Amino acid sequence: MFNHLIFKKGKMKNLVVAFSASALLMASCVSNPDGKKAETVEETVEVQAVAGTPLAVNPELSQVIWNGKKVSGQHHGTINITSGSLLVNGGKVVGGDFVIDMNSIVNQDMEGEYKEKLEGHLKSGDFFDVTNHPEANFKITAVQDGTTPGVVVVSGNLTIKGITKNITFDATVVNLTDTSAQVTADFNIAREDWGVNYTGQADDLISKEINFKINLVAGN
Repeated sequence: MFNHLIFKKGKMKNLVVAFSASALLMASCVSNPDGKKAETVEETVEVQAVAGTPLAVNPELSQVIWNGKKVSGQHHGTINITSGSLLVNGGKVVGGDFVIDMNSIVNQDMEGEYKEKLEGHLKSGDFFDVTNHPEANFKITAVQDGTTPGVVVVSGNLTIKGITKNITFDATVVNLTDTSAQVTADFNIAREDWGVNYTGQADDLISKEINFKINLVAGN
């Protein structure tokens, strides 16, 4: 009888441990936002001079939409593009660059105190450290034709928090004339590659990737 009770207690203890481990594993599992991860290489690539007509980016019509996930949900918002240009030659986008104002990070799925707290946290050293790194930028190093009409493969140097890496992703040329251009892109990056290392709470971890949807409108 005594041995039977010991067995039952031991079995119950094992069940509790197994349940706790299972709960911890579930709490630590978080999927990345929807989006294809950009190919990333450590080396920055020299931006070569390319012939073409520069079309100034329109900051009022251009924007970055960000999305990040955590175990308990997800958040999204916008960041302003302040300047840049798209280089056009022979009916193609062949180069360009743009600057992002990291102080303009806005959350769009919360209100009031919680919205302000999240925006403040995103601007802090845990995330983008906007006091020391108020701007991010992207400079195109290559543009190649994609396999689908209207889609191009863009490579460029992305700088966030003073860290620069070369990334490659698909972009769509929505509109292109001699005097105007619109290009969109939708891709993920591994945020830790740019020193955005905050993991979140132990029971509410943050996804390792962040999604960016970029809309660049240039010219008239």
